[in-house]
Amino acid sequence: MKIFFPYIYERYLAKQIYAAFGFILFALVALFLFFDILSELGSVNGQYTLPLALLHVLLKAPSRISEIIPIAGLIGSIYVFAMLASQSEFTILRIAGLDVKRGLTTLAKISLPLIILTLIMSEWLGPYAESVSDQVRMKALGSAYESQFRTGIWVKDRLRDQDGSGPIRPGVRYVNVGKIEKDNEIKNIRMYEFDDAYRLLSIRSAASGRFDHTGVWVLDDVTETRFKETKQTDPLNPVYSAQTFTHPVLSLESEVTPQILSVLLVSPEKMSIFSLGQFINHLQDNKQDTQRHSIAFWKKVIYPFTIFVMLTLALPFAYLKVRAGSVGIKVFGGIMLGMTFQLFNSLFSNVGLLGSWPTLLTALTPPLLYFLLAIAGLRWVSKA
Repeated sequence: MKIFFPYIYERYLAKQIYAAFGFILFALVALFLFFDILSELGSVNGQYTLPLALLHVLLKAPSRISEIIPIAGLIGSIYVFAMLASQSEFTILRIAGLDVKRGLTTLAKISLPLIILTLIMSEWLGPYAESVSDQVRMKALGSAYESQFRTGIWVKDRLRDQDGSGPIRPGVRYVNVGKIEKDNEIKNIRMYEFDDAYRLLSIRSAASGRFDHTGVWVLDDVTETRFKETKQTDPLNPVYSAQTFTHPVLSLESEVTPQILSVLLVSPEKMSIFSLGQFINHLQDNKQDTQRHSIAFWKKVIYPFTIFVMLTLALPFAYLKVRAGSVGIKVFGGIMLGMTFQLFNSLFSNVGLLGSWPTLLTALTPPLLYFLLAIAGLRWVSKA
């Protein structure tokens, strides 16, 4: 710790902030998990027992932690700075030479471990634990992943040869999946293939399918209808012939992987940066809109650094005199400040999505505005 925080006052501030942060994070996570458990009790039955429900909720804790870390950092640092101000300790530090620039540098150092913790929780541990949590619930209830649409999940794919293999060629394939079972098995599959002029080429339906280790979908009980335009003298009155084939098993090359299908069932805000990047590339390759997922991608990239913004917002509270308010009022003000940031951040994302604003600007504006607010507050209180 001496290497990372070479000065005594840095080690002192870091120790105080980390202790308060840990306590508040534990309290907030416990509170949210308690409400999650209450909402899960309605699903408890003979197979899905109470211990399994508790395990399901506890496995979601890493995702909850990544959501709460910035707010816990803000409340914890406000409490520490308010206590330092009430005991005149921060005044002594200022007399000893702790100016605003050094204070911000110290907060940047303190925020680095919290940023790393956020990345670990949101990018690795959180998604993995949440997938295990969903599997525990599915296995106990015998349920499957289902879309919010009654017709299932729709996804766009690249077109290949008639046998489903070979190089990519002009055209498009639309894939509809009714259900996604555990172990990446899909049910009730339908495929519609069109050429580059959007003329229907074929319709496939399959009872089930699975993704093998070679990157190919193996479909069972496939019925395929192929359409072909016959030569006519009148181009305005085309005539089509149809042929129907059945296949007990059909191997099909596709860019639609189980990861992409699972992504469609998860809101972009709960996906990892890596998963969002992969899905955005898939959408771009198929000339689909990426606005919502791009905003979520940049928000996920910027989100860990909002911890430094939250700590900066807390620093002006250290300059307030005791007569300006008690510690409790300052902590309450910090809670309100954190809530306004979360609400403004969500609202601005929706406004940017509706207005088709640049995605990076949409994700960057809320933390940037609050950082400028923190700097303005620091300039004001440091001159008081």
